[in-house]
Amino acid sequence: MIERIYLTGFMTSGKSTLGSIIANCLGWDFFDLDNEICNDEKKTVTEIFETKGEKYFREIESQKLKSLSHHKNVILSLGGGTLISDENVKFIKTNGHLVYLRVSPEIIYTRIKKKTDRPLFKEFVLAENSKKDFINKITSMLKDREPYYSQADLIFDVDNSPIGKTVDRFAKIINRVICEKNKN
Repeated sequence: MIERIYLTGFMTSGKSTLGSIIANCLGWDFFDLDNEICNDEKKTVTEIFETKGEKYFREIESQKLKSLSHHKNVILSLGGGTLISDENVKFIKTNGHLVYLRVSPEIIYTRIKKKTDRPLFKEFVLAENSKKDFINKITSMLKDREPYYSQADLIFDVDNSPIGKTVDRFAKIINRVICEKNKN
């Protein structure tokens, strides 16, 4: 029986947006792992990275993942790098269903090209790198993370469709997965 759905994918793939809408449709709870960490730390992810470092962030990320996973009937949006930890992957696969929201580098570029609230891209945005350089950096990061993302139980391709259409497609797939798993 599926009681937890973990959403993974690169930044701006729609984990928080789709996750909260689908959770609402199912009558489930929704948590955004990064937001929960920020609330606890009273800092943004960027500020945590800058003041305490990525290692610290990854440690509290693992702790928060485990504490939020005590909930049932929950969709949990993971941070873009949560799956870098083998321990996190094992925990997630043992406790729920992992869904990878896959998005192309070009779409990611259009969504983050002006944002400075993403710690891994802040300096890149501020340096006003070319579109080609930006997409190359995204592609490289996706290539590094693909082995983690590809461990998902389900891969859902996100495109530039209007949010309503994307939600409809995603809701149908999630409902089908839940129904199939709950029969077993």
